[in-house]
Amino acid sequence: MIFKRRMEACRKETSVVLCEASVTPWWKSFLAIFITEAQRSTEFAQRHSLQARLLSFIILLMIVSLVSPITRSLAQDQRELEAEKIKSNKLKGEHPLLELMRSRKSSLRPELMGVHPRVYVTDKELDELRQRARTTHRDLWQQALRKVRALKTEPAAPPAQQRRAQNEVGIGIAEAALAYKIEGDRKYLEAAKKYMDAAVSYDIWGYANDKPNVDLAAGHLLYGLGWGYDLLYHDLNEQERTRYRDKLIKQARLLGDYFKPKPGRTFAYSQNHLFIPITGLAVAAYALYGETPEAADWSKLARAFYDRVLATYSQDGYYYEGFEYWIFATPWLVHYLDAQAHATGEDLYELPGFREMHKYVAHAMLPSGQYIFDFGDVFEGPLTRASKGEEVARTHPGGHFHTNYNLLYRLAQRFQSGEAQGVANWLKSFNQVNAEDFWSLVWYDPNVKPIPIERQETSYYFRDHEVFYWRSNWTKDATAFAFKCGPPEGHHPASLLPQFPDWRLSDGHAHPDANSFIIFARGRYLTGDSGYEGVPMTEHHNTLLVNGKGQAKEGLGHDAFAGVPYERLDKIRIVDVKVEDNRVVLRGYATVAYDPALGLRRFIREFEYTSAVGFTVRDEVETLNPAVLTSLLHVDDHFEKKDANKFVVNAAGISLLIEISEPKESKAALEANALTAPGPPGSVDKGERQERGQKLSISTTMPTKAVHFVMHLQIEK
Repeated sequence: MIFKRRMEACRKETSVVLCEASVTPWWKSFLAIFITEAQRSTEFAQRHSLQARLLSFIILLMIVSLVSPITRSLAQDQRELEAEKIKSNKLKGEHPLLELMRSRKSSLRPELMGVHPRVYVTDKELDELRQRARTTHRDLWQQALRKVRALKTEPAAPPAQQRRAQNEVGIGIAEAALAYKIEGDRKYLEAAKKYMDAAVSYDIWGYANDKPNVDLAAGHLLYGLGWGYDLLYHDLNEQERTRYRDKLIKQARLLGDYFKPKPGRTFAYSQNHLFIPITGLAVAAYALYGETPEAADWSKLARAFYDRVLATYSQDGYYYEGFEYWIFATPWLVHYLDAQAHATGEDLYELPGFREMHKYVAHAMLPSGQYIFDFGDVFEGPLTRASKGEEVARTHPGGHFHTNYNLLYRLAQRFQSGEAQGVANWLKSFNQVNAEDFWSLVWYDPNVKPIPIERQETSYYFRDHEVFYWRSNWTKDATAFAFKCGPPEGHHPASLLPQFPDWRLSDGHAHPDANSFIIFARGRYLTGDSGYEGVPMTEHHNTLLVNGKGQAKEGLGHDAFAGVPYERLDKIRIVDVKVEDNRVVLRGYATVAYDPALGLRRFIREFEYTSAVGFTVRDEVETLNPAVLTSLLHVDDHFEKKDANKFVVNAAGISLLIEISEPKESKAALEANALTAPGPPGSVDKGERQERGQKLSISTTMPTKAVHFVMHLQIEK
């Protein structure tokens, strides 16, 4: 009887936890199902034999044994979720977002009240877009029409738990709805409604096992269904409008309630898992404004959040989460800014991070136009570059690099930037592709005269994030490199964190890679990074290990920087930059990137390139206590050892010659570059072990307190 009462209490408690508005770990859903079945078995046993009762007891033991390891295996997940719930002792009284909700502009323009469409365009503006689609923008629009998802692919059937499946439905709604409003062909209307019906059919927006109803998919679907409802308002019957409106209200309410500012609560304002769902909330709010009282509250909440999102955003145009996340996340910043500007009349674009964004896109792109300098969480490194692995179909659909370059059309339009227009044209020349080609009809301004990429600067130093890029020219055969030595989100958080005690950093997509570099030449990626990691480690980058240990608090989970004081990280920097004709010299200071317990006193790296000699990497390393010090180099293919201190890498006819001139005696090791790949959503640090290329480790032969590493890298045909 005692056990039965405990089971009943647990079942009731679990039912509460599993309510729609909750954020439910998958093991609790699993537990709820098992408890229900176990209770049925218990009731059956009470009515039948002793053997059946024994069977019931065995089932209950199985539940305990199954749930226990599941709970432990998701411990890192639980810690990450718990970080969102921990109250900050620096936050006293009313949450700062509440004042922003009261003071910032978030009301729909009076002339748009009761009008549809209104979020991004009006009927009059649609007339102008139809004219564009048949004249100045015809080629761009025809390209968009050829890609309408809803005509090509059935929406994922409920519960649609496949990775990114619901995201595609959200984008597909907006795409088909705009196609109908421009073309007037009912096939687009029916396709849009099919996708809208699919969105309504999903009981949970997102993954049932990871932040259901409040994360990325919820943002995508609120955006898609919200704008679809707005665009097609007069093309829907009353029953359809009611069904879509009710679903929007339900899902916006769940998301809005989750993000309500409460005393002591902190938010990761600069991280995509916050601003993507908040963008969706804003679009839904402006679509429903005046049709439900809550819409005004949602628009206020979104505007308050974006006050912090924009304040904490990049100060130099570099995106700290890596280029994969620039592709994925940046559209949502643009979608919010455009919705806010059109719905309320408030233009929030005037920030250096947006004005200079095209420079990041241009310089992060490899000369080949088929990949990028991949600092941070970016695809699968050597596997993706070799057109292997699971990500290739997504990163290079049909063999074309998916970059969302048409975002630069919007920046060129807003800032009247010939440079941004020129970068977009350059990327288009590689036949790169976009997730939302239909936006080019709105964003592209043919009156902005492009500055050809050949006339733009061939090097750039992102001073806030401490990343330097250089290339010999803008041709595909150029020699190019990137050097990184800075704090994970740049220097600006150091001054902003004291001002914003409600800002919680979430830097899992940044890597512990200070003083690392990437080299590309003659059409080949020669040495560099390893790609997206479930557990980012310094050993997977071209930098230094101390007694086999890397930077920050690596190895504890996906966020290597969690718990590291930012005032310490802020001291990581490039201390000298010299750019001359045919010669570049960089010096990076990365001592403080390492845990003080390692006893590292000094780590200065000089990275030099000359057109005549190639690359020379010089490290000055000192420690408090004797330590084994290791310099690392990574390649996609494999190393060949020529003698004790000479190696060569052959990459499709291009050779990289490596010579270690200091220390005179060292220990070299060649091994597979093995890492933890990202796991499924909600368990990113629980992925499988995966080999990506090969690693060369050059170590001191014995523990020492000081060493100079000197490595020469020469490129030959």
